Amino acid sequence: MMNAKKAIIGRNALVDFGDEVQNVPAKVDTGADSSAVWASDIFVDKEHVLHFKLFDKGSEYYTGVEHTARKYSVALTKSSLGNTTLKYRVKLPVTVNGRDLLVGFGLSDRSTHNYPILIGRKTLHGNFLVDVERDEGILKAKVKTSKHLNERMLEDPYKFYKEQYLKYSDEEVEEEE
Repeated sequence: MMNAKKAIIGRNALVDFGDEVQNVPAKVDTGADSSAVWASDIFVDKEHVLHFKLFDKGSEYYTGVEHTARKYSVALTKSSLGNTTLKYRVKLPVTVNGRDLLVGFGLSDRSTHNYPILIGRKTLHGNFLVDVERDEGILKAKVKTSKHLNERMLEDPYKFYKEQYLKYSDEEVEEEE
């Protein structure tokens, strides 16, 4: 039986951090256990207080406001590529698609991700039903599409390989003799 209290959310959503920053795009990921937010300048002082800033100077959502937390935890997380990292976790009040929530976020550098926030199952559970066909159209203009990349690749596959593929690979190119 469907719970009437659950709102329907799509593959992505907008998240507000009170008055500090609003309309931050988030990826909804039912494969991720917990939620994550891009954070920078993360450290624990001698009084055991966790300090961090949401986002980083390269982000349009960065405000430079320093946040502190006396209640926090750590977690070892494993990426889909198998990399394990230690993340500090804090609970932050946010609004997700109009719903006020207290969300446990892992603090991490998400500068290389398309979305600065990831919403995982723990946040979704009891609050949202996910409709994977629903897309809010967030970030479409910012993300390079595979179609665009394939068009460039077809122009000169070898040149594309040398310029693009090696950016994302540790392999070296052998020069033709």
